[in-house]
Amino acid sequence: MKITDLIGTIPLFEGLAERHLDDLAMIVVDQKFARGQTIFSEGDEGNGFYVAASGRVKIFKLSWEGKEQILHIFGPGEPFGEVPVFSGQNFPANAEAMEESRIFFFPRKSFIDLVRENPDLALNMLAVLSMRLRRFAALIEDLSLKEVPGRLAAYLLYLSERNEGAQRLELEIAKGQLAGLLGTIPETLSRVLGKMRDQALIETEGRRIHILDMQGLEVLAETGGRL
Repeated sequence: MKITDLIGTIPLFEGLAERHLDDLAMIVVDQKFARGQTIFSEGDEGNGFYVAASGRVKIFKLSWEGKEQILHIFGPGEPFGEVPVFSGQNFPANAEAMEESRIFFFPRKSFIDLVRENPDLALNMLAVLSMRLRRFAALIEDLSLKEVPGRLAAYLLYLSERNEGAQRLELEIAKGQLAGLLGTIPETLSRVLGKMRDQALIETEGRRIHILDMQGLEVLAETGGRL
């Protein structure tokens, strides 16, 4: 598939005329990253933004003690590091490839020039940023106001919603990474999963999770309570 066609499949660029996709193809830098390779570090100059063409990327921050807090996990078609494109600031977190990944990089100056010529690009970017802000606000609420069972319930409901209400899910990340995303440790996550099984909220088999009691999960997510 031509790189123009690949760019056209990215939701951020949906609806753009072919000539605008050609313009994007002229400025994109096609990169490959190995598993565990750093894409950018917190404090690096925000000289452009990225889109995952394939693979998976985690965005995270590190505490002074070296504890990792995962903020986002992005997969194919999802942009990341886009805020500095408009703010002109440094990257506020770290980005690392979770597996072998193909990443498109769009340089800030060249992209801004295209936005000036095609306002549809700006509208698409605003839509993506609005959805990102909503998800980030939910993450902050989960981490600050809910116990781990409430956070996990909210995450499972999020996965279900993203998969059109499916009750049979498969975790896209290892349980250790999920623990980091939920702001806990793997041992605590395993205990919570066990309690959820005991209370017939879910069934688990490896990374596969079957939601048995959707309403029960909703109550747990809303109250943020303990099991």
